[in-house]
Amino acid sequence: MLSRTADHLFWMSRYIERAENLARLLDVTWQMSLVPQSEEAANQSWNAIIALNSLDEAFAKKHATVNGENVLKFMVSDPDNLSSIHSCLRLARENAHAVRGTLTTEMWETLNATWLEAKEKSFEQLLGAGIGDYFEWVKMRSSLSRGTTLGTLLQDEAYHFIRLGTLLERADNTARILDVKYHVLRPHDDEGATDFYEWGALLRSVSAFEVYRKVYRDVITPDRVAELLILNKDMPRSLHFCLNSVIKNLELVANRQSGETARQAGLLHAQLHYGRIEDILAHGLHEWLTDFMDRIYLLGDGISKDFLVPMAEAA
Repeated sequence: MLSRTADHLFWMSRYIERAENLARLLDVTWQMSLVPQSEEAANQSWNAIIALNSLDEAFAKKHATVNGENVLKFMVSDPDNLSSIHSCLRLARENAHAVRGTLTTEMWETLNATWLEAKEKSFEQLLGAGIGDYFEWVKMRSSLSRGTTLGTLLQDEAYHFIRLGTLLERADNTARILDVKYHVLRPHDDEGATDFYEWGALLRSVSAFEVYRKVYRDVITPDRVAELLILNKDMPRSLHFCLNSVIKNLELVANRQSGETARQAGLLHAQLHYGRIEDILAHGLHEWLTDFMDRIYLLGDGISKDFLVPMAEAA
């Protein structure tokens, strides 16, 4: 497969997954903002989203104040923000268009229809109709895109690069959601009704509420939430699950120069496979997640250099 084609497929899937995960992060933050709290506490949660995505400078150019409405507008529909949901859906469609002949008809029609519908909606319309409904729509369109890929595309190299992009992006974003929400909620952990609602909202943001109940059959605690989202190998959005699949897909596309990337992926996978949540928390969850996100970035960079268009050249 041509590296340019593989590159478009890889980034197409990353942008689709990024849009979905951003919708999940914004949705849980919006839900938590509805819980009675001080304005300062609410704005802290919104500011964490900007800081975690390293968008402080770009946001400051557009908005003087960090609050729910400004962050939502910037992260949902701002075409100048390349990390907004609007931009992610546009870039996913552009990458898909560049490799139209590699995709199935169902895949292309799903992505194209998603973008055509998304670009017609202004932020004011989305807010008026219910921003939560829009987040559900984004998640559903991403799931539909993933379903048509799994159900119609030949499972050859094209499929493996799509899966690599999806899983790397999902691992990175699960770590970001956990990092933001764990440290916003943990200091205020009071085991009351509000606390249960907030931790439940976090689990629902990664479709893990029912999974948590099946695995632990007990009250929701911060440490178990972290364990589920990091170490559980059967939870589809956990870091362990994502790295399991990254390893498998890397093996299927391996070439003579990808040995070091495979080794780095193996080391990260081993850390998750044999890790214990007690050790991670003792080291410091924020520090552990920051290191994980750095290593995921380097892993993506290694894949780009070994198989795709190097990131520097693409930029």
